[in-house]
Amino acid sequence: MNTALLYHLLDVDPADGPAELLHRARGSRHLPHLVLSALAREEVRMGEPARAELRRARTRADRYARLALDLARSTGVRAIHGLPLAGYYPVDLLRPQPSLELVAPGEAALWQAVVRLVTDHPVETVDVTLLGDRPHHTAVTVRWPAEDPLLDPWYRVRLSTAALPGDGAAVPVRPYLVADDHVECLIALAEARLHHRPAPGPDPVQGAEPGLDPLTLLDLSCLAGQPFEPAETAAVLAAYRLAPEAAALLDLAAPRLPLGTLAAVRTALGPVLAPEHRRRAEAAAAPRLTVRHGTLLRRTVIRHTWDEARLLPPGDARDGGRDGSALLLTPVADYLLTAPATTPTPADRSTALDALHHWDTLC
Repeated sequence: MNTALLYHLLDVDPADGPAELLHRARGSRHLPHLVLSALAREEVRMGEPARAELRRARTRADRYARLALDLARSTGVRAIHGLPLAGYYPVDLLRPQPSLELVAPGEAALWQAVVRLVTDHPVETVDVTLLGDRPHHTAVTVRWPAEDPLLDPWYRVRLSTAALPGDGAAVPVRPYLVADDHVECLIALAEARLHHRPAPGPDPVQGAEPGLDPLTLLDLSCLAGQPFEPAETAAVLAAYRLAPEAAALLDLAAPRLPLGTLAAVRTALGPVLAPEHRRRAEAAAAPRLTVRHGTLLRRTVIRHTWDEARLLPPGDARDGGRDGSALLLTPVADYLLTAPATTPTPADRSTALDALHHWDTLC
């Protein structure tokens, strides 16, 4: 991987020079960090502001890596998607990481990790989402400011008890991700495509193939030399219900970069596409997965003795909610959960807060 590939993927004429390449990359929040590291690798002249931006980006990446290692040792969560993919990049190239994505073996481990994050970092937001009803999976996103909160992306750590959340309809939640590391990375890219299906029109950054951003292409180029076993990889992708997304990724990437060992994977995917399309068509009539987002009511003193969150259905805390809403009390904050497509009104929030205060008096 070199700047020639970046000029190609970002649709920039090399004659326009590195400044234009960096300008084009700034259409994405994180891609400039990769371009800066590639330019530094080739000893392109740059001033102190560019060098400082690159230093901060490297510090951010190093902090994510240390954080993932620390949380893995202390809570059992493990990194998926971005951080493992970064390991396939050349050591002096900085893969953009919009967030650190972690999967927890259970809810207790998830909240242990969240408590450590809130304790050790100046966390400003803690967002919670529940997938499903009974049982449910929990997803939490925590954010805190970067060294320069105006110029740099904030730190964002996303934790979930479900490795692959699916699309809420034909592709179900798959709690576990177990495969060779490079196969897991391909699965993660296919899952990301499931969540971000292409919109009409050209990609504003890439300027070419719609629906496939430059970072995904770079990820695929780094995976292209890995020892994929075609039939086995296709079978794993089919088992995870992601054969169509993986095939689409490789079809879009093929005109833009050499697929290497992934070319044989694409061929092996052919026979498993029709069965997955039929399965999805049959699953279309099934009820959609219930997704409930939490509206923050209050941050709390950390409840160190709690292993899990407590879900209080309507009426359990003196009418804490209505119309399917509920109170979610977690080790770090309390939330109002509402039915899908329902936005809490000020009155809902006031009633929920009253219910929380009533619950406090009972504890």
